[in-house]
Amino acid sequence: MAEKDTIEELIEQLRQLKDPRVAGRTDHNLLDILVLALCAVMSGAQGWDEVG
Repeated sequence: MAEKDTIEELIEQLRQLKDPRVAGRTDHNLLDILVLALCAVMSGAQGWDEVG
């Protein structure tokens, strides 16, 4: 259970970040992008081409 708590804490910290992008001109939630990018990097991705 400690691992789940750590992941939930990380997501909560990421949720606190202010989104600097222009409102209404984004297709995806910043939190979703950050979590996907983090998972990709932890899986060995080395650039945006490997994330998407």
